[in-house]
Amino acid sequence: MGKKKLSRFRELQTLDKVFQPSFEEVFQKDFHMKGKWCRDQFRNQGPLILELGCGKGEYTVGLARMNAEKNYLGLDIKGARIWTGARAAHDQGLENVSFIRTRIDFIGSFFAKDEVDELWITFPDPQEKARRRRKRLTGANFLNKYRQFIKDGGLVHLKTDNRSLYTDTLALVRYNKLRVEKMSDDIYSEGWSDETVSIQTYYEKRFLAEGMPIHYLSFQLPARKEISEMPDETE
Repeated sequence: MGKKKLSRFRELQTLDKVFQPSFEEVFQKDFHMKGKWCRDQFRNQGPLILELGCGKGEYTVGLARMNAEKNYLGLDIKGARIWTGARAAHDQGLENVSFIRTRIDFIGSFFAKDEVDELWITFPDPQEKARRRRKRLTGANFLNKYRQFIKDGGLVHLKTDNRSLYTDTLALVRYNKLRVEKMSDDIYSEGWSDETVSIQTYYEKRFLAEGMPIHYLSFQLPARKEISEMPDETE
């Protein structure tokens, strides 16, 4: 591991905006902050919004900067990436943003029923091979995990450069008769003015420079209705 990464890992230990639980703390058991994020970490009762697979945390920090009355948590397994967002939040004095370094598979250990208001999934791994599609963060497997802690009808936002991930997620949403709030095959060619959707990360800027359209979908996730896989994915 390079000196730069080692330095960032050491600094993560000192930042009060970063939680790095061990495997033993979250495997088949609840993390001590479960159900207490707004009260104990943010010290308010504002809405709690998660960004899953947040990478460098650019989107998490951008959302927190725009909406001071809401609380934001970015989740990712890569500590060196999270450092960038955590450092930015610290330097900018943002009190409504924090980060959790963990695998998304363990997400149920962190949040209690009805604790989360919204989810953002920005430029996730599309897992395009058929045998890996169950690992998609917008697939039925993970949507059913989110149902355990999202408020009934809470919004899930997907932003991606990958057309098949976008169309497959939309098909899954429609198959399960979930309510679509907004959708776009190319947000910038359509001239969207929504500031939260228009936040651009390093990778998004690179995709745009290469002429790739950016897709967006938001839909309501019912807490009490199980999400079913599409038939062609289970046969």
